[in-house]
Amino acid sequence: MSDERPVEASAVADRYRGLADEVRALGGDRVRIVAVTKTFPPEAIAAVVAAGCERIGENYARELIDKWERFTSAHRAGPVPEVHFIGGLQSNKVRSLVGIVEVWQSIDRESVVAELSHRRPGARILLQVNATGESDKGGCRPDQLDALMSAATSGGLTVEGLMTVGPTDGDPERTENAFRTVARLASDLDLPELSMGMSGDWRVAVAQGSTLIRVGSAIFGERPPRTL
Repeated sequence: MSDERPVEASAVADRYRGLADEVRALGGDRVRIVAVTKTFPPEAIAAVVAAGCERIGENYARELIDKWERFTSAHRAGPVPEVHFIGGLQSNKVRSLVGIVEVWQSIDRESVVAELSHRRPGARILLQVNATGESDKGGCRPDQLDALMSAATSGGLTVEGLMTVGPTDGDPERTENAFRTVARLASDLDLPELSMGMSGDWRVAVAQGSTLIRVGSAIFGERPPRTL
């Protein structure tokens, strides 16, 4: 569990609305924001939802389960955001997340597809592609995508699109190339959703066709350290 850092609701609201205005100016209504609340307390969810955000993203199963229970207990009457799981997903964590997660963005191997098909038939998913070739990144290789897509659809899952993470070094040309590659793959598969872009590279992602951007620090500020 992280050492949670308090959030100032008014500052979160200002940053979120400023981001939403810029996103709308660059990408129109096709681009939606997933506010990444990892390492921040349940109050961060409440603050960004109050500002108008409809989607939050979390990376860690145990943190999400604890945080979601605390959030829903404290905000029984308010709006509830759509929860996206965006981190590396282990098969043995699927069962505990089924009642919380609505969109599974980081599906990258057939063992997870099989478990999710068993635990949550019809689940909405994105297939994660590693378009940079970095060994420390999740995602299937582009040449593995057709097989993963076939396994997911055969298992009764609802494949809505693709997800990717830009290069760690943030090189503009490599970032643009990676996003362009994944956009082309999504087009080839006739998939409408593209989850690309984070706080540092979302503008490049929007230019390449992203429909979902995963933004945390630009909304909530510097992340506290995560300790387990």
